Amino acid sequence: MIDSSAPAPSTSPTRARRIVVVGGVAGGMSCAARARRLDEQAEIVVLERGAHVSFANCGLPYHVGGEIPDADELLVQTPASLRASLDLDVRTGHDVTAVDTGRRVVVARTAEGDVELSYDALVLSPGARAVRPPVEGLGSPRVRTLRTVDDARALRAQVEAGAGRAVVLGAGFIGVEAAEALALAGLDVTLVELGAHVLPPLEDEVAQPVTAELRRLGVTVRAGVGARALRAAEDGTHDLVVLDDGTSVPADLVVLSVGVRPDTEVFEAAGIECERGAIVVDAHGRTSAPGVWAVGDAVVQADAVTGARRPVALAGPANRAGRLVADDIVRPGSARPLPAPLGTAVVRVGELTAATTGANRAALDAAGVAHRTLHLHPNQHAGYFPGARQLHLVLHVRADDGLLLGAQAVGHDGVDKRIDVLATALRAGLTVPDLIDLDLAYAPPYGQAKDAVNLAGMVGANVLDGTLRLWYAQDVDDVLDTALVLDVRSAGEIASGLLPGALHVPHTELRDRLDEVREAAAGRPVRVMCASGVRSAIAHRVLTQDGFDSASLSGGTITLRAVLGDRAGDLLVTPEPVPA
Repeated sequence: MIDSSAPAPSTSPTRARRIVVVGGVAGGMSCAARARRLDEQAEIVVLERGAHVSFANCGLPYHVGGEIPDADELLVQTPASLRASLDLDVRTGHDVTAVDTGRRVVVARTAEGDVELSYDALVLSPGARAVRPPVEGLGSPRVRTLRTVDDARALRAQVEAGAGRAVVLGAGFIGVEAAEALALAGLDVTLVELGAHVLPPLEDEVAQPVTAELRRLGVTVRAGVGARALRAAEDGTHDLVVLDDGTSVPADLVVLSVGVRPDTEVFEAAGIECERGAIVVDAHGRTSAPGVWAVGDAVVQADAVTGARRPVALAGPANRAGRLVADDIVRPGSARPLPAPLGTAVVRVGELTAATTGANRAALDAAGVAHRTLHLHPNQHAGYFPGARQLHLVLHVRADDGLLLGAQAVGHDGVDKRIDVLATALRAGLTVPDLIDLDLAYAPPYGQAKDAVNLAGMVGANVLDGTLRLWYAQDVDDVLDTALVLDVRSAGEIASGLLPGALHVPHTELRDRLDEVREAAAGRPVRVMCASGVRSAIAHRVLTQDGFDSASLSGGTITLRAVLGDRAGDLLVTPEPVPA
């Protein structure tokens, strides 16, 4: 086990003769830069396997699609610029192949042969490498990953050379961004995802609008199926991607984006403690080896909400961790601990933005955390101001006290703002009623007097104190079997589809028609629904106070359709016209 005890606080830098950082980009370069700002005397050496030590890896898909036309724009710093500004000794083309923690020595392979370098403090930031699944034919020259600037350049060259058909294997964040970029560049794109839907960390009801937007962009989405093999076409001009269902898709280029794994074999072989391939660290990034720290995608971290231990492959946490590790090296005893990650992430897909923070439903269920889920569909700014559009917001809160556990959103505008606010609330340990009191900026072009986040607080508080009882789209089949569904939308709205057997009573008529509802229910519970959950909540209060066993559909038919996906067309029926 790692000894997490810290030395006595120090007010002056501890002079490390040589700090060696293995791996650049987010975690490694942040650490090296911070260490230099704290200590002008230390020798700081960065060993980078590739040709580029500091580049914007999150921008790679946008070069592939042409939005960032010059790949050099992705190069944040060069060895020369880092030497000039921070006096860092950056050595590219140095692939670390061994570490001797007893002698405090690293060995790196270079074009000129192996070199050995001693260290006083060693920081491991090796990142992760793309997973290569056991799919026949992945050695095809048309297959690329998207992890480096060279990968992006190669894919862009294929696009410019006339590639017309692309297959993206894996619909995580990078895969979706790659599919969007290639579609916007004019290619015929097929996106293949083994999971049930694109962007697997998102809930079904958040992922469905993303799928619809991908299809609007012309992307063919094949979810719930994997790739079996890649085979060259008979004329050799392209590959055929054979899927598990026996179908095949022609491809002039294939982007492999099915996930990553920590690149840690060298360090595990050196005796540094790892857990399922990821380096184990303490609260300050220290590994099991003395004088060795680790940061970034290759490090196992405890989830801030569930405590689940896993690597988190995100640039933001890696950058922040690198800075804090430098603090611990140079100013031991005074450095703040590394914060547990929330997994906050955002992605653009066509005209939509989707974002997430904290735990999703599956993670909470796996951790055994009792929770309640809220669905809201408010406008992103005042409805009377031009351009008002709905954003779709999902929150998970702890069942007993309303502690905020996670949030997701999708929409045309204002998504990143709300998720950032909710990520801050998560970090602060706020409960959902606390959201009511957040004093958020308001003007008609930017929000509403009751912002979407405030509204989430109001809905959550109502759920916690029993004012509002919810039922969920995922339970629709059980509800149809055991309850009366009461649809309180207008007559015009139900023409778009009604649940079978539902009773339609507009919410403005409900008080005068309670006897009709009671007769139709015949002792069964009443489950109310409307378009977004606002009117059904009003109806629920009317019914509850008249003695009914009532609940309101969380998120209304908007959420119902998103959860049902393609099944919505089969389940929702067109109501019979009312005789004149």
